[in-house]
Amino acid sequence: MSIKIGDYYFEGPYYSEASLENRSGVYAILCGNSNRVIDIGESAKVKSRIEDHDRKDCWKRNCSETIKYAVLYTPDKQQAGRKLSRNYVMNMILHAEIDRSFFDEMI
Repeated sequence: MSIKIGDYYFEGPYYSEASLENRSGVYAILCGNSNRVIDIGESAKVKSRIEDHDRKDCWKRNCSETIKYAVLYTPDKQQAGRKLSRNYVMNMILHAEIDRSFFDEMI
């Protein structure tokens, strides 16, 4: 299963962190049935990063529905490449017609 976010196809959405792999990639935190993106990040170990994320409380405050996860695994990219992909996706989201309240809180 996959979900298109920006121009990328992410694996997921997954309902459990246990479904994630500890590989490098760009991840999206999604809210509810609409799969509204509430956070985007990158990590060399996606599963560990999401499990121990410092913004988990912020996700819960901004999503009263089910929180889900989607991942674009990037085994061929180092951190700089993952950041470029993350920034590209985030830029597309910020220019779309969405609720930007979560991203405003991050800035």
